[in-house]
Amino acid sequence: MLSDSTGETLENIAQAALAQFDGVEIIKHFWPMVRSENHLKRTLIEVADNPGLVIFTIVNRDIRTKLERECRQLGLPTIAVLDPVTDALSNLLGQEAKARPGRQHVLDAAYFERVEAIQFTIVHDDGIGHENWEEADIVLAGVSRTSKTPTSIYLANRGFKTANIPIVPESPPPDSLFSLKNPLVVGLITSTTRLVQVRRNRLLSLNQSPETDYVDEQAVKAETLYARRMFSDNEWPILDVTRRSIEESAAAIINLYNERENANSVSKVTEK
Repeated sequence: MLSDSTGETLENIAQAALAQFDGVEIIKHFWPMVRSENHLKRTLIEVADNPGLVIFTIVNRDIRTKLERECRQLGLPTIAVLDPVTDALSNLLGQEAKARPGRQHVLDAAYFERVEAIQFTIVHDDGIGHENWEEADIVLAGVSRTSKTPTSIYLANRGFKTANIPIVPESPPPDSLFSLKNPLVVGLITSTTRLVQVRRNRLLSLNQSPETDYVDEQAVKAETLYARRMFSDNEWPILDVTRRSIEESAAAIINLYNERENANSVSKVTEK
């Protein structure tokens, strides 16, 4: 993998593609910030010593031409992973792409909004700072071990200010949760069997007794029913995270958020 920037995009694409294959041992070699012919020359020596599929994100025409030529001589296949999308957008928009490495990392307004979202999410984890929840874009509610925190952090990295609150029957959430206007409140649920298993593993990792109400199946079932009833009574969307990865849960939540925003936009237009 060769990149003229940090290589984050390249690594994500490679990881997504490799996830489609089982039982294959992969050895990855990574060279970021390849922006000069001298750097490329040094890199190609290492590529020759570690032959394989060469994938790259390099926008400088001279450097990429030399890379492709040298790889052909070495008998190595090359793929410019962004070319199909960039070419399609160029045709659609009627303009040439700007050959600027790492342009997606420019410190623009969206970057600072994402940083602000991450900061907000970190200080509003696990029910903290409920007096500021109205400033959130999304509030996640759920019983313990329903992946509220990791999902919140993932959403924050996508630019959404996210707070989360544990639902505990013995300690009801603050009244402010039920009067929120701005944030989308989403209830997270999971199967009782899965929840007991996750909690039991958590206790074992902490060297604590795995035989408490925290992992008692009947107690857990009552706890989840309490949470589900709360979500339904307040007409909050419910997301079952039993078989979802963090990324899949976050994607579903973003869809719910966008649907609500679109509905609000239509409503405002209709009122006018």
